[in-house]
Amino acid sequence: MKLRYKIGGGLLAIISVAVLGLGWHLSHNSDCLPPPALAADAETMTAIQHRCFGSPDVLTLEQVEKPVPGEKQVLVKVKAAGVNPLDWHYLRGEPYIMRLMGAGTGTPADSNLGVDFAGVVESVGPGVTRFQAGDRVFGGRTGAYGEYVVLGEDRAIARIPENVSFEQAAAVPVAAITALQALRDKGNLQAGQKVLINGASGGVGTYAVQIAKNMGAEVHGVCSTRNVDMVESLGADRVIDYKKENYTENDVTYDLIIDNVGNHPLLDNRKVMTADGTLVIVGSASSGKWLGPLLRPIYAMIIGPFVDQDFSMFISAFDQGDLEYLAELMAAGQLTSVIDRRYALAEVPDAIRYSESGRARGKIIIEVDPNQAPSRPFR
Repeated sequence: MKLRYKIGGGLLAIISVAVLGLGWHLSHNSDCLPPPALAADAETMTAIQHRCFGSPDVLTLEQVEKPVPGEKQVLVKVKAAGVNPLDWHYLRGEPYIMRLMGAGTGTPADSNLGVDFAGVVESVGPGVTRFQAGDRVFGGRTGAYGEYVVLGEDRAIARIPENVSFEQAAAVPVAAITALQALRDKGNLQAGQKVLINGASGGVGTYAVQIAKNMGAEVHGVCSTRNVDMVESLGADRVIDYKKENYTENDVTYDLIIDNVGNHPLLDNRKVMTADGTLVIVGSASSGKWLGPLLRPIYAMIIGPFVDQDFSMFISAFDQGDLEYLAELMAAGQLTSVIDRRYALAEVPDAIRYSESGRARGKIIIEVDPNQAPSRPFR
């Protein structure tokens, strides 16, 4: 055998072993770690923790060290938190590609959980000028399933309007920012255009319907039979019951489709898009452990260059200005959070199970009161 073939075969073997090793490393779940010891004089708080990857069964309710605000940071006493699919993706460490992006390998890089919060500023660190103790605020910060969060005053935090409750505000950050940026930034929606929201009764969808109407668009929403009346009440001009009709087989064409579900082939969507229409992929039904919901956007990137319409992958980003804009809409009564269920802090495992079921209408809220007795035992 020629030397070059031997070298090539050896390199292929090395690459194969390396790929298999990386695959095992990323997919391996280590045992749950014990809570770290707390200093005897540490001030503590109650929080949900996940010290290993897994189902909601691995969640624990613990006493952890209470954060202290540093330079230009704000300490918020959390009153309510919102549940998002993001939470259970981090809980399970799936899709595994997330572990390469900082979620941790073997065990979570961060044992805290929850992002959306609403509460009251308890104290501020040196140099803070935007907020003061007593301000009602909402925003996004890892660890929202706990009594306190701390974050920079220039990060994802804004004041809650006086006419808005903590739970209404806590539902907003991830889902409403996603809806806003998908419509405005990725979809470039203009007044008078026609937009279809696939998955109009979910967390992102309920906000997308309202924001699109506020932007002057004609809005069509897709949902199940039980949610038709609710989506109509949010301002949709037309509601399509997917159990009775397939929107990709209708005669209507859309300037923009916001797809929160991914239950139709990408090329089928082209049939109901204008010649220069845009499809923004927000969610996907793909559930594989390696790429999961990222599989559909990757497919869109592959076929995108071969079609006239714009197939866009979309990942939202927290922006303080966007939070303040959403607060203005809430204050004006133009944006309302649809709350499906409420859970106590000790019931977070049940809340996440319900979120994973895909049956939630609008948002799920955690009432962050450590003294509130759960209606069901903590698992």
